[in-house]
Parts: sequence; C-alpha cells; structure tokens
Amino acid sequence: MSSLKDPVAGPTVLHVEDDSNDILLFQHACRKANVPLNIQAVADGQDAIAYLNGEDNYANREKHPMPKLMLLDLKMPRVNGFEVLAWMREQAWLRQLPVIVFSSSAQEQDIKTAYSAGANSFIVKPVDFHALIRLVKAIYEYWLKVNMTPENN
Repeated sequence: MSSLKDPVAGPTVLHVEDDSNDILLFQHACRKANVPLNIQAVADGQDAIAYLNGEDNYANREKHPMPKLMLLDLKMPRVNGFEVLAWMREQAWLRQLPVIVFSSSAQEQDIKTAYSAGANSFIVKPVDFHALIRLVKAIYEYWLKVNMTPENN
C-alpha cells in the first residue's frame, strides 16, 4: 500500500489494516505526533505474510525493511489477524517480533484469542483523533524506544 517516510527515517512499523481510511488516519496521527516512523501498510493478512517473508512485491528489503513492530487488525479478508498471529508464532525467526493487535473490537473473546495466539498487546482503536495522537506517541515511546528486544542487547 504505502509508506509514510523513507525507510531510513526511523523504525519500521508494519501496519496490517484493510480499511484505507484507518491507515491514512494513523499516518496523519504519526505526523501530528512528530514520531519518526517508517510506516509500511498492507491491506490484509496474506499481504502481511508475504511482506514478512520478503516475497512478491515485498522482496526489496531496502524498500520494505523488516519491521520492528507490527500493528495488526483482526477482521480482514483472505487471512485474518488471528491467522497471521498463529502463523507468525510458528516461525522461529518471527516469534520475538512485537505485535500489537489494533482493532475496533473490544470483545472479551477476541482479546483472549489474540493473546493466546501470541499478541504482545491489544489496543482498541480510539475514535477521537487527539486520543489517537496520544496513543501513537505512547506506542512509539514504549515499544520502539523503551522496550528491549533481543536485537537491542
């Protein structure tokens, strides 16, 4: 789909979301929050798997670098977020990639299933744009600056 900034601009975040308006809103919130992120967006779980594998349109790792974090919607066509999570956690090389489920759903069953499948966090998409800006800042500060991953050590 689209990239917010050059891959060298900051950490890469793979945003897996089938609603193009949600992608644009998130990218706009990143700009307003002034967080240096390279947002790579894909429209469904099948494209997310291809991106992570470096297949098809995502083979060029300079253009499509491996993400430091994934934001994952649940309800998508072709391959849904639960299926992406299950696939990722079966791949030894992806087990430690932090995944934030970023969904409109606040259903307890979705939350339980997401964590059981390997999500690191579950966030319900805020409806207020200013809340989204605050959330973008919090995600950046915690997951990309404070949180330690094995490659940071």
